[in-house]
Amino acid sequence: MLEINFTPFPNLETERLILRRLVNDDFNEVLALRSDKETMKYIPRPLAKTKEDAMEHIALIDLRIESNEGINWGITLKNDSKLIGIIGHYRLKPEHYRAEIGYMLLPEYHGKGIMTEAIKEVVNYGFKIMRLHSIEALIDPRNSASENVLKKNGFVKEAHFIENEYYEGQFLDTVVYSILNKLRF
Repeated sequence: MLEINFTPFPNLETERLILRRLVNDDFNEVLALRSDKETMKYIPRPLAKTKEDAMEHIALIDLRIESNEGINWGITLKNDSKLIGIIGHYRLKPEHYRAEIGYMLLPEYHGKGIMTEAIKEVVNYGFKIMRLHSIEALIDPRNSASENVLKKNGFVKEAHFIENEYYEGQFLDTVVYSILNKLRF
């Protein structure tokens, strides 16, 4: 079975980005991300409403990192340490060498290739360092922007589940995209 250890925390760097650990001082940006109706439109989770909600989310991320159950990075531009998004590996399945990738970005940074760049680096980390065999992304089929960024990064559509999730009084579809590790460690 896959052995996963996120200690010490691995900061990642791309041409334009620093992917770093979230800190409590990021609460304003986490609140902005998780309370924005447009950002959360395709994520079936309650909107954050308070500083405490944001702090709880950061604490949950830390707990998953400490227990090696998942890892999230704060996305920042190289010239500015302000958090503009979050990306990470969720729902690790070490017995299957598989993880789910998830991400969100403040709306004012959409359409600039930032998420494409961040996904590429996080997928690379998942394959080379975590030694994953496959990475999946679960998205709402109406989320064409997320579908496009996944396709740009080599993900392929694996499944479309019809009304498989129930949230706030309605049944929602889920589309699964995935990418296989061609490196085969």
